[in-house]
Amino acid sequence: MSRQGIDGIDPDLDLCEAIDDLRRELNAVILAHYYQESEIQDLADFVGDSLALSQQAARTDAEVIVFAGVHFMAETAKILNPDKQVLLPDLAAGCSLADGCPADEFAAFLERHPGHAVVSYINCSLETKAMSDFICTSSNAAKIVGAVPADRPVVFAPDRHLGAWVSGQLGRDLVLWPGSCEVHEQFSERKLVELKIAHPGAAVAAHPECTEALLQHADHVGSTSAILKFSRESEAREIIVLTEPGIIHQLRKENPDKTFIAVPGTDESCSCNECPYMRLNTLEKLYLCMRDRRPEIVLDEAMRLKALKPIERMLALS
Repeated sequence: MSRQGIDGIDPDLDLCEAIDDLRRELNAVILAHYYQESEIQDLADFVGDSLALSQQAARTDAEVIVFAGVHFMAETAKILNPDKQVLLPDLAAGCSLADGCPADEFAAFLERHPGHAVVSYINCSLETKAMSDFICTSSNAAKIVGAVPADRPVVFAPDRHLGAWVSGQLGRDLVLWPGSCEVHEQFSERKLVELKIAHPGAAVAAHPECTEALLQHADHVGSTSAILKFSRESEAREIIVLTEPGIIHQLRKENPDKTFIAVPGTDESCSCNECPYMRLNTLEKLYLCMRDRRPEIVLDEAMRLKALKPIERMLALS
């Protein structure tokens, strides 16, 4: 189907050139997460994980921030940049973790745990951030939780698997909100073991959003940026990647002499190891959002200021 048939874009338009023209015209910066499709990653000014993208958003001098990621990421950029326009190619690009922690339910949960420090994974809504003392990413979660005095109990939300991993790293009990990433829960332990048998020299690099049953097979557990670093430094010529396979594009670019193997999901009839929300963004939608300057992220100012404080604490500690 032609682009004209999809969304009114001239089918002869060179989208990459058009996006470059709009980037200059708008004085825009394009930020992309590692889980975006490869052509968007290649167009972006900066590709990174949640922490790096937050840091980049905090210091950009661009007038327009185009966030090729999911809603909470663009929202975080707007929290940090209230005077800049923040665009998201598809407003429906959400997150199962953020959706699984409704603000009213989380408020009631916190009422049952008075006196606790609240550390929330950045994969959460504006309202959840506003109820938190600290925000963290998978890159710095252990460091952020470790900064809370040992005699103060901690609520960790919304990812129970990341929270359990942090708890094990620190040897510290945490009260965990019962949330999880629908993608990282879909990986098959059986298929992972089969891959390890088929590739006996391969190393396994896993994201801490995976279940403990999967993490026990990993040679390295860390954020997407940490997986990239591990892959650069590992002597293994084959690496089994236990996270959303969008990162493999960057892994191959950085390590053309190594082989990267994605772990499939439990259902062989679908691409369950791909984040359906991240994949809502396309090159066409990226072009349209820059051309039309929408969808735009707009936040309530009072709520933004509440959410800003725990993010600033994270950035200061990072």
